[in-house]
Amino acid sequence: MKYFVSGLVNVETNLRIRSFPVAYYPIDYPFFGIDSSISGVGYNIAMAAKTLGDEITLSTLIGKDNEADRIRAKLDASGISREYVFETLDCTPVSIILYEPGDGGRRQIYCDLKNIQDMSIDTERVKTAVYASDICVLCNTNFNRALLPIAKAAGKQIATDVHVISDIYDPFNRDFMEYADILFLSDEDIPCRPEQFLTELKNAYKARFIAIGLGSEGVIFYERATDTITRLPVCNIGGVVNTVGAGDALFTAFNHYYFNGCSAVEAMKRAEVFAALKIRHAGGAVGFPSEQQVQDIFANYIF
Repeated sequence: MKYFVSGLVNVETNLRIRSFPVAYYPIDYPFFGIDSSISGVGYNIAMAAKTLGDEITLSTLIGKDNEADRIRAKLDASGISREYVFETLDCTPVSIILYEPGDGGRRQIYCDLKNIQDMSIDTERVKTAVYASDICVLCNTNFNRALLPIAKAAGKQIATDVHVISDIYDPFNRDFMEYADILFLSDEDIPCRPEQFLTELKNAYKARFIAIGLGSEGVIFYERATDTITRLPVCNIGGVVNTVGAGDALFTAFNHYYFNGCSAVEAMKRAEVFAALKIRHAGGAVGFPSEQQVQDIFANYIF
């Protein structure tokens, strides 16, 4: 499958802390507990899909600074073209993630987007990549709004993850939800039971598939073709190191398996295995397993 992925790419620093809440102390020494790497939802999705064997075209905005040098070098090493990576920002976005060791999976993210939300993308150049794709993954950043009608008019499947919302008519994310064929989000800020929120979403929007990640409780999703809501428990294979990027992994793997012929339920089960294997590593864009690694677990795991 040919994926066009447009979204944030940033430099990410992960810090392993003792526990939440973080107590004050003047200095700590978390040996091998601090790691800096390239991440961001656009890069995470691109790398996850590439690991699963999909063909990737990535579009993003970066700066002209040292952080951008790191991103360019990483993209080249990963075999991802920089044709649609535009150096238009004042500074490249960066993030810091505090994470708690153990299976609880709690983390706190600080994302400095710099001026990316004030910038637009060169739609005339990028639409060539949109037309050549099978699926458009348009992350919920401002510069992707102009691509939503272009992808829809071209008849492309649009997949997006709006992450954390508390209102089904969330003003920032409403455009993305209206255009989405595949819609993902987290339960972290929803104001009611997931089943109720999911029902409200499917009544308000036309997405063929909507999923709410429930963290350690698994996932709940709606499929319009069968008009059914399904809840799956989490895939618990242990060894959790850092849950950052788990949602990106689940989203990407579901799209991969679903658009390669699996039913929604089977695609989501495999996506849960993919995410469970990924969170055995620290960092949003590291630890993605291969299809064979997923299959080895999936073949013997009982959901």
